[in-house]
Amino acid sequence: MPLKKPHNGLQNGDGSHEKDSRHFGNGSQQQNVDLNDHEGEQNLPSVLEVSNNSPVVNGIGSSLTNGSLNLHSTVKRKLDGEKDYVFDKRLRYSVRQNESNCRFRDIVVRKEDGFTHILLSSQTSENNALTPEIMKEVRRALCNASADDSKLLLLSAVGSVFCSGLDYSYLIGRLSNDRRKESTRIAEAIRDFVKAFIQFKKPIVVAINGPALGLGASILPLCDIVWASEKAWFQTPYATIRLTPAGCSSYTFPQILGVALANEMLFCGRKLTAQEACSRGLVSQVFWPTTFSQEVMLRVKEMASCSAVVLEESKCLVRSFLKSGLEEVNEKECQMLKQLWSSSKGLDSLFSYLQDKIYEV
Repeated sequence: MPLKKPHNGLQNGDGSHEKDSRHFGNGSQQQNVDLNDHEGEQNLPSVLEVSNNSPVVNGIGSSLTNGSLNLHSTVKRKLDGEKDYVFDKRLRYSVRQNESNCRFRDIVVRKEDGFTHILLSSQTSENNALTPEIMKEVRRALCNASADDSKLLLLSAVGSVFCSGLDYSYLIGRLSNDRRKESTRIAEAIRDFVKAFIQFKKPIVVAINGPALGLGASILPLCDIVWASEKAWFQTPYATIRLTPAGCSSYTFPQILGVALANEMLFCGRKLTAQEACSRGLVSQVFWPTTFSQEVMLRVKEMASCSAVVLEESKCLVRSFLKSGLEEVNEKECQMLKQLWSSSKGLDSLFSYLQDKIYEV
């Protein structure tokens, strides 16, 4: 089940940021925004305070054992330059629209210099849980980014949870009404959503600010670089919630994590901390929560300064031989989900578990 939303969860782990008039202005002067209009692209203000003790790795600074860092002055200036960029919960309440904006209901899309930034920001589900409609919006944003002049894609989330996986309350409601029709529709939505990540030709960078569960964790191996906050954790309790694996995790998890750990995650719902995920290869680097968004933006902008051709061709060399295999795995996984949801036995088992969880809340 999707986790409960915190009342004031900020993605970078610091709940004490003050509003800056440069970004938010007078709240009474903010325009009402029609989020159902699907023309153009999001252009959002943001705010961030920067600590001079930002933990930077990868040759930018030398990390100390206690987590502090000696930064060169040039690096401090570069981090200070990122203070106007953050992905926190207040983004959804302070939206500026212009003629070129692309408006979505459950995601935010920002066209930046050299890259596209997609943020999960669900208005219709809790904790960025995924429904067919939300997955369709992500697919549309990926399609737009593949065709424009973006060199890469950054995927992150608004709030304190990256993604809580499928919206199981949505599943109960839909599958109760028309089991056969809805099982096909939802399974195909998952298939197309995952396929969009498999087929995306440009590098995908993911910034994991908090918990990533189920499908929200399964898609990570389909992306190219995964950076996580120390507060992030990962769990794919498919068997526990009476589901079979999705997002190609039945193939990618054993390949990356090893068969033993992958089985624990897929069959037993084992939870991985950010550091454990990093040590096993699911995550590239882990950063301190209070400076997580600056660290990510610094590196993304450095990547965006590279040649678009070099980035795309490099990904092609690394990923091309995996593509057909992943598409086949995706088809099989979604076919299995469809069969499970279409059968009365599989559906009753899912309903029984999920309803028990609802009553526990």
